[in-house]
Amino acid sequence: MDEIRWQERLLTLNDGTEIFALHGQHHHNEGWDRPTLVLLHEALGHIDMWKDFPQQLADETGLDIFVYERRGYGRSSPITLPRPDDYLEQEGRDWLKPVLDAAGLEQVVLVGHSDGGSIALIGAACLQDRVVAIITEAAHIRIDPLTTAGIHEAVELYNSTDLPTRLARYHGDRTDLLFRAWHETWLRPRFQPLDLTGWLKAIHCPALIMQGEDDQYGERAQVDDIVSGIGESAEALFLPNCGHVPHLQAQQATLKAMQRFIEALKI
Repeated sequence: MDEIRWQERLLTLNDGTEIFALHGQHHHNEGWDRPTLVLLHEALGHIDMWKDFPQQLADETGLDIFVYERRGYGRSSPITLPRPDDYLEQEGRDWLKPVLDAAGLEQVVLVGHSDGGSIALIGAACLQDRVVAIITEAAHIRIDPLTTAGIHEAVELYNSTDLPTRLARYHGDRTDLLFRAWHETWLRPRFQPLDLTGWLKAIHCPALIMQGEDDQYGERAQVDDIVSGIGESAEALFLPNCGHVPHLQAQQATLKAMQRFIEALKI
């Protein structure tokens, strides 16, 4: 497989929002009409937090890959608090298309982790002619007791350990704001009725819905209900000895599953 070329991109959307991204392209895909893998990060994510997974995924699948930081993260434009209750829906419904347009990406496979997985579900429902397939890791369609308990534990760790310092390696002076944007939004009472199941019936593309068996932020029923809501085009995969981050905690199993799924698409 040929070497992939990585290019930093700073996209400017129509409203002036800037989105920072890395775009990896294979020589062998030049002139081909093949979809691009688009990676959507978690609630506290950053391009560098994917570590070597984008490179590994590009090598295994042979597809080009596009990794970006949403508003408020990394080198993209900042956000302000409070974050709206429906921010996940806004990202998938209102912001994903402008990002893809600015990047010049027509056909895509969305690969989303945690919040990014939820955004991938909404994106697939809204961009049916553009999203060829989706892969989610630890996506959530509602807040369950395990989600709430996991967030409370994370807040305790943030206040009592070096977690802020470790996150600051990626987020710098945005660390406190991003952590607040995450836990305050998810724990505020009016956010509890979060329910994304209504979007699932509009997803018609193939979908691989993955979760670690030991995920501390979501019950197994999250995956079961996503697959049930999408229907026969969706499949569930639970990874043993794996928590909330399959692409790092069970990287080889995750890569193998994604490669198999993508090869079956015949794209």
